[in-house]
Amino acid sequence: MARAKNTTQKKGRSGNPAKAAGPARTKRRATASDWIGGARLRTLTLGVVPVVLGTAVGFVDSGTTGDFGAYLQQDGHLALAVLALLVALFLQIGVNYSNDYSDGVRGTDEFRVGPARLTGAGLAAPRTVLTVALTFFGLAAVAGIVIVVLTQLWWLLIVGAAAIVAAWFYTGGKKPYGYNALGEVFVFVFFGLVAVLGTQYTQIREVTASGWVAAVAAGFFACAVLMVNNIRDIDEDRLAGKRTLAVLLGRPVARALYGVFLMLPYVALLWFVLLYFRSGFTYFTLLLALPALLIGVTSRKPRELITALQLSSFSALAYGVVLAITLAVQP
Repeated sequence: MARAKNTTQKKGRSGNPAKAAGPARTKRRATASDWIGGARLRTLTLGVVPVVLGTAVGFVDSGTTGDFGAYLQQDGHLALAVLALLVALFLQIGVNYSNDYSDGVRGTDEFRVGPARLTGAGLAAPRTVLTVALTFFGLAAVAGIVIVVLTQLWWLLIVGAAAIVAAWFYTGGKKPYGYNALGEVFVFVFFGLVAVLGTQYTQIREVTASGWVAAVAAGFFACAVLMVNNIRDIDEDRLAGKRTLAVLLGRPVARALYGVFLMLPYVALLWFVLLYFRSGFTYFTLLLALPALLIGVTSRKPRELITALQLSSFSALAYGVVLAITLAVQP
Protein backbone atom coordinates (compact mmCIF):
# COMPACT_ATOMS: atom_id res chain seq x y z
CA MET A 1 0.00 0.00 0.00
CA ALA A 2 2.83 2.37 0.89
CA ARG A 3 4.46 1.75 -2.46
CA ALA A 4 1.24 2.45 -4.33
CA LYS A 5 0.80 5.67 -2.39
CA ASN A 6 4.27 6.88 -3.33
CA THR A 7 3.60 6.14 -6.98
CA THR A 8 0.42 8.21 -6.87
CA GLN A 9 2.24 11.11 -5.29
CA LYS A 10 4.89 11.08 -8.00
CA LYS A 11 2.31 11.15 -10.75
CA GLY A 12 0.68 14.18 -9.18
CA ARG A 13 3.84 16.23 -9.13
CA SER A 14 4.62 18.86 -11.73
CA GLY A 15 7.31 18.27 -14.34
CA ASN A 16 8.73 21.70 -13.53
CA PRO A 17 11.33 21.26 -10.74
CA ALA A 18 10.61 24.69 -9.30
CA LYS A 19 6.89 24.09 -9.24
CA ALA A 20 7.29 20.60 -7.85
CA ALA A 21 9.37 21.76 -4.92
CA GLY A 22 7.66 25.10 -4.40
CA PRO A 23 5.77 26.17 -1.31
CA ALA A 24 2.03 25.83 -0.90
CA ARG A 25 -0.07 28.61 -2.38
CA THR A 26 -1.84 31.11 -0.18
CA LYS A 27 -5.55 30.69 0.42
CA ARG A 28 -6.34 34.41 0.52
CA ARG A 29 -7.70 36.25 -2.49
CA ALA A 30 -6.09 39.18 -4.24
CA THR A 31 -6.75 42.62 -2.81
CA ALA A 32 -6.65 45.95 -4.65
CA SER A 33 -3.10 46.34 -3.36
CA ASP A 34 -2.14 43.00 -4.92
CA TRP A 35 -3.54 44.02 -8.30
CA ILE A 36 -1.72 47.36 -8.14
CA GLY A 37 1.44 45.48 -7.24
CA GLY A 38 0.88 43.20 -10.22
CA ALA A 39 1.09 46.24 -12.50
CA ARG A 40 4.66 46.73 -11.16
CA LEU A 41 4.37 50.49 -10.92
CA ARG A 42 8.05 51.05 -10.19
CA THR A 43 8.89 49.88 -13.72
CA LEU A 44 6.35 52.14 -15.47
CA THR A 45 8.90 54.93 -15.68
CA LEU A 46 10.33 52.99 -18.62
CA GLY A 47 7.12 53.75 -20.53
CA VAL A 48 7.20 57.44 -19.63
CA VAL A 49 10.84 58.15 -20.51
CA PRO A 50 10.74 57.37 -24.27
CA VAL A 51 7.62 59.47 -24.84
CA VAL A 52 9.10 62.40 -22.93
CA LEU A 53 12.36 62.14 -24.86
CA GLY A 54 10.62 61.60 -28.20
CA THR A 55 8.56 64.75 -27.69
CA ALA A 56 11.59 66.78 -26.58
CA VAL A 57 13.74 65.81 -29.58
CA GLY A 58 10.74 66.38 -31.80
CA PHE A 59 10.61 69.94 -30.52
CA VAL A 60 14.31 70.78 -30.94
CA ASP A 61 14.44 69.22 -34.41
CA SER A 62 11.15 70.60 -35.67
CA GLY A 63 12.44 74.05 -36.56
CA THR A 64 9.52 75.49 -34.63
CA THR A 65 9.95 79.10 -33.60
CA GLY A 66 8.67 79.87 -30.14
CA ASP A 67 8.62 78.03 -26.85
CA PHE A 68 7.88 74.41 -26.03
CA GLY A 69 4.31 75.25 -25.05
CA ALA A 70 3.67 76.64 -28.51
CA TYR A 71 5.07 73.47 -30.03
CA LEU A 72 2.71 71.29 -28.00
CA GLN A 73 -0.27 73.33 -29.16
CA GLN A 74 0.79 73.06 -32.78
CA ASP A 75 -0.67 70.33 -35.02
CA GLY A 76 -2.04 68.33 -32.10
CA HIS A 77 1.41 67.48 -30.72
CA LEU A 78 0.13 67.42 -27.14
CA ALA A 79 -2.68 65.00 -28.01
CA LEU A 80 -0.25 62.76 -29.89
CA ALA A 81 2.18 62.79 -26.96
CA VAL A 82 -0.56 61.88 -24.49
CA LEU A 83 -1.80 59.07 -26.74
CA ALA A 84 1.74 57.75 -27.18
CA LEU A 85 2.14 57.79 -23.41
CA LEU A 86 -1.09 55.81 -23.01
CA VAL A 87 0.10 53.26 -25.57
CA ALA A 88 3.42 52.84 -23.75
CA LEU A 89 1.87 52.56 -20.27
CA PHE A 90 -1.00 50.27 -21.27
CA LEU A 91 1.39 48.04 -23.20
CA GLN A 92 3.81 47.84 -20.28
CA ILE A 93 1.09 47.07 -17.75
CA GLY A 94 -0.24 44.44 -20.14
CA VAL A 95 3.23 42.91 -20.38
CA ASN A 96 3.53 42.85 -16.59
CA TYR A 97 0.21 41.04 -16.11
CA SER A 98 0.99 38.75 -19.04
CA ASN A 99 4.30 37.83 -17.42
CA ASP A 100 2.50 37.21 -14.14
CA TYR A 101 0.11 34.85 -15.90
CA SER A 102 2.67 33.01 -18.04
CA ASP A 103 5.29 32.64 -15.30
CA GLY A 104 2.61 31.57 -12.86
CA VAL A 105 1.10 28.79 -14.96
CA ARG A 106 4.59 27.50 -15.78
CA GLY A 107 5.58 27.43 -12.13
CA THR A 108 8.46 29.84 -12.67
CA ASP A 109 7.34 32.11 -9.82
CA GLU A 110 7.24 29.37 -7.18
CA PHE A 111 10.61 30.32 -5.71
CA ARG A 112 10.66 34.03 -6.46
CA VAL A 113 12.11 36.30 -3.75
CA GLY A 114 10.29 39.55 -4.52
CA PRO A 115 6.63 40.43 -3.94
CA ALA A 116 4.17 37.56 -4.45
CA ARG A 117 2.70 37.31 -7.92
CA LEU A 118 -1.02 37.03 -8.51
CA THR A 119 -0.93 33.74 -10.42
CA GLY A 120 2.10 32.07 -8.88
CA ALA A 121 0.94 32.69 -5.31
CA GLY A 122 -2.65 31.67 -6.07
CA LEU A 123 -4.01 35.13 -5.26
CA ALA A 124 -6.08 35.23 -8.44
CA ALA A 125 -7.31 32.71 -10.99
CA PRO A 126 -4.97 32.44 -13.98
CA ARG A 127 -7.78 33.19 -16.41
CA THR A 128 -8.61 36.39 -14.52
CA VAL A 129 -5.01 37.58 -14.72
CA LEU A 130 -4.91 36.72 -18.42
CA THR A 131 -8.12 38.68 -19.01
CA VAL A 132 -6.67 41.74 -17.30
CA ALA A 133 -3.49 41.47 -19.39
CA LEU A 134 -5.49 41.22 -22.62
CA THR A 135 -7.64 44.17 -21.54
CA PHE A 136 -4.58 46.40 -21.21
CA PHE A 137 -3.27 45.17 -24.56
CA GLY A 138 -6.65 46.14 -25.99
CA LEU A 139 -6.48 49.60 -24.43
CA ALA A 140 -3.01 50.08 -25.91
CA ALA A 141 -4.39 49.06 -29.30
CA VAL A 142 -7.27 51.55 -29.04
CA ALA A 143 -4.92 54.42 -28.17
CA GLY A 144 -2.66 53.38 -31.04
CA ILE A 145 -5.55 53.30 -33.50
CA VAL A 146 -6.51 56.84 -32.48
CA ILE A 147 -2.94 57.94 -33.27
CA VAL A 148 -3.19 56.26 -36.67
CA VAL A 149 -6.50 57.98 -37.44
CA LEU A 150 -5.18 61.39 -36.39
CA THR A 151 -1.92 61.08 -38.33
CA GLN A 152 -3.17 58.97 -41.26
CA LEU A 153 0.00 56.89 -40.89
CA TRP A 154 -1.70 53.56 -41.51
CA TRP A 155 1.53 51.56 -41.55
CA LEU A 156 1.76 52.23 -37.81
CA LEU A 157 -0.89 49.54 -37.40
CA ILE A 158 1.78 46.98 -38.32
CA VAL A 159 4.17 48.45 -35.75
CA GLY A 160 1.50 48.38 -33.07
CA ALA A 161 0.52 44.80 -33.86
CA ALA A 162 4.17 43.76 -33.73
CA ALA A 163 4.55 45.42 -30.32
CA ILE A 164 1.56 43.55 -28.87
CA VAL A 165 2.68 40.23 -30.34
CA ALA A 166 6.19 40.75 -29.00
CA ALA A 167 4.76 41.69 -25.59
CA TRP A 168 2.77 38.45 -25.40
CA PHE A 169 5.54 36.11 -26.57
CA TYR A 170 8.03 37.62 -24.13
CA THR A 171 6.94 34.98 -21.62
CA GLY A 172 3.83 33.59 -23.36
CA GLY A 173 3.42 30.88 -25.96
CA LYS A 174 5.24 27.57 -26.26
CA LYS A 175 8.68 29.09 -26.85
CA PRO A 176 8.83 32.47 -25.10
CA TYR A 177 11.92 34.40 -26.10
CA GLY A 178 12.22 35.87 -22.59
CA TYR A 179 13.15 32.34 -21.51
CA ASN A 180 15.93 32.25 -24.10
CA ALA A 181 18.08 35.27 -23.22
CA LEU A 182 16.32 37.68 -25.61
CA GLY A 183 14.41 39.83 -23.13
CA GLU A 184 16.91 42.67 -23.32
CA VAL A 185 16.55 42.74 -27.10
CA PHE A 186 12.78 43.21 -26.73
CA VAL A 187 12.97 46.05 -24.23
CA PHE A 188 15.74 47.83 -26.16
CA VAL A 189 13.78 47.71 -29.41
CA PHE A 190 10.29 48.51 -28.12
CA PHE A 191 10.95 50.65 -25.02
CA GLY A 192 13.84 52.40 -26.72
CA LEU A 193 13.87 52.59 -30.50
CA VAL A 194 10.18 52.11 -31.32
CA ALA A 195 8.79 54.26 -28.50
CA VAL A 196 11.15 57.24 -28.89
CA LEU A 197 11.34 57.28 -32.68
CA GLY A 198 7.63 56.54 -33.02
CA THR A 199 6.78 59.46 -30.75
CA GLN A 200 9.07 61.80 -32.67
CA TYR A 201 7.88 60.67 -36.09
CA THR A 202 4.17 61.02 -35.37
CA GLN A 203 4.78 64.62 -34.32
CA ILE A 204 7.22 65.96 -36.94
CA ARG A 205 7.13 63.22 -39.64
CA GLU A 206 10.88 62.81 -39.36
CA VAL A 207 13.41 60.70 -37.48
CA THR A 208 16.58 62.63 -36.62
CA ALA A 209 20.04 61.83 -35.30
CA SER A 210 19.06 63.25 -31.91
CA GLY A 211 16.03 60.97 -31.97
CA TRP A 212 18.26 57.93 -32.50
CA VAL A 213 20.57 58.95 -29.66
CA ALA A 214 17.64 59.49 -27.29
CA ALA A 215 16.15 56.15 -28.35
CA VAL A 216 19.40 54.32 -27.63
CA ALA A 217 19.63 55.98 -24.20
CA ALA A 218 16.06 54.98 -23.28
CA GLY A 219 16.67 51.46 -24.56
CA PHE A 220 19.78 50.94 -22.44
CA PHE A 221 17.97 52.14 -19.32
CA ALA A 222 15.26 49.56 -20.01
CA CYS A 223 17.93 46.88 -20.44
CA ALA A 224 19.55 47.88 -17.14
CA VAL A 225 16.28 47.58 -15.22
CA LEU A 226 15.52 44.19 -16.73
CA MET A 227 19.05 42.93 -16.13
CA VAL A 228 19.19 43.86 -12.44
CA ASN A 229 15.76 42.30 -11.97
CA ASN A 230 16.99 39.08 -13.57
CA ILE A 231 20.23 39.11 -11.55
CA ARG A 232 18.08 39.02 -8.44
CA ASP A 233 16.22 35.98 -9.78
CA ILE A 234 19.16 34.03 -11.24
CA ASP A 235 18.98 31.07 -8.86
CA GLU A 236 15.20 30.78 -9.05
CA ASP A 237 15.13 31.17 -12.84
CA ARG A 238 17.87 28.58 -13.30
CA LEU A 239 15.92 26.11 -11.17
CA ALA A 240 12.75 26.78 -13.15
CA GLY A 241 14.47 26.41 -16.52
CA LYS A 242 14.14 30.10 -17.42
CA ARG A 243 17.29 31.00 -19.38
CA THR A 244 17.45 34.77 -19.08
CA LEU A 245 20.57 36.56 -20.27
CA ALA A 246 21.63 36.84 -16.62
CA VAL A 247 21.32 33.07 -16.19
CA LEU A 248 23.19 32.43 -19.43
CA LEU A 249 26.09 34.77 -18.57
CA GLY A 250 26.33 34.04 -14.86
CA ARG A 251 26.22 36.50 -12.00
CA PRO A 252 29.66 38.19 -12.35
CA VAL A 253 29.31 38.95 -16.07
CA ALA A 254 25.64 39.90 -15.69
CA ARG A 255 26.55 42.41 -12.98
CA ALA A 256 29.20 43.96 -15.22
CA LEU A 257 26.77 44.14 -18.15
CA TYR A 258 24.17 45.77 -15.91
CA GLY A 259 26.71 48.48 -15.10
CA VAL A 260 27.43 48.98 -18.80
CA PHE A 261 23.71 49.26 -19.62
CA LEU A 262 23.19 51.80 -16.84
CA MET A 263 26.13 54.00 -17.80
CA LEU A 264 25.76 54.00 -21.60
CA PRO A 265 22.92 56.58 -21.57
CA TYR A 266 25.36 59.00 -19.94
CA VAL A 267 27.84 58.35 -22.75
CA ALA A 268 25.08 59.05 -25.27
CA LEU A 269 24.31 62.27 -23.39
CA LEU A 270 27.57 63.75 -24.74
CA TRP A 271 25.80 64.16 -28.10
CA PHE A 272 23.26 66.51 -26.56
CA VAL A 273 25.83 68.37 -24.46
CA LEU A 274 27.79 69.19 -27.62
CA LEU A 275 24.66 70.51 -29.31
CA TYR A 276 22.82 72.03 -26.34
CA PHE A 277 25.08 73.02 -23.47
CA ARG A 278 22.34 73.14 -20.83
CA SER A 279 21.62 69.46 -21.34
CA GLY A 280 24.76 68.84 -19.26
CA PHE A 281 22.59 69.35 -16.17
CA THR A 282 21.29 65.85 -16.88
CA TYR A 283 24.53 64.47 -15.47
CA PHE A 284 23.22 65.37 -12.01
CA THR A 285 20.94 62.33 -12.32
CA LEU A 286 24.07 60.26 -11.72
CA LEU A 287 23.33 60.97 -8.05
CA LEU A 288 20.67 58.27 -8.46
CA ALA A 289 22.39 56.09 -11.03
CA LEU A 290 25.73 55.68 -9.25
CA PRO A 291 24.22 54.28 -6.01
CA ALA A 292 22.15 51.92 -8.15
CA LEU A 293 25.33 50.85 -9.94
CA LEU A 294 27.19 50.27 -6.69
CA ILE A 295 24.40 48.18 -5.20
CA GLY A 296 23.76 46.27 -8.42
CA VAL A 297 27.34 45.16 -8.98
CA THR A 298 28.26 44.39 -5.37
CA SER A 299 25.18 43.25 -3.47
CA ARG A 300 24.28 39.59 -3.06
CA LYS A 301 21.06 40.13 -1.13
CA PRO A 302 17.86 39.99 -3.22
CA ARG A 303 16.20 42.82 -1.30
CA GLU A 304 19.16 45.10 -1.97
CA LEU A 305 18.91 44.26 -5.65
CA ILE A 306 15.28 45.36 -5.52
CA THR A 307 16.58 48.71 -4.27
CA ALA A 308 19.01 48.80 -7.21
CA LEU A 309 16.09 48.11 -9.56
CA GLN A 310 14.07 50.96 -8.07
CA LEU A 311 17.00 53.37 -8.24
CA SER A 312 17.70 52.37 -11.84
CA SER A 313 14.08 53.01 -12.76
CA PHE A 314 14.04 56.40 -11.04
CA SER A 315 17.38 57.26 -12.67
CA ALA A 316 15.83 56.64 -16.07
CA LEU A 317 12.86 58.87 -15.23
CA ALA A 318 15.06 61.65 -13.85
CA TYR A 319 17.35 61.43 -16.89
CA GLY A 320 14.43 61.67 -19.32
CA VAL A 321 12.67 64.51 -17.52
CA VAL A 322 15.78 66.62 -16.90
CA LEU A 323 17.07 66.14 -20.45
CA ALA A 324 13.65 67.01 -21.88
CA ILE A 325 13.44 70.17 -19.76
CA THR A 326 16.91 71.33 -20.77
CA LEU A 327 16.06 70.77 -24.42
CA ALA A 328 12.73 72.56 -24.05
CA VAL A 329 14.31 75.71 -22.59
CA GLN A 330 17.08 76.08 -25.16
CA PRO A 331 17.43 79.73 -26.25
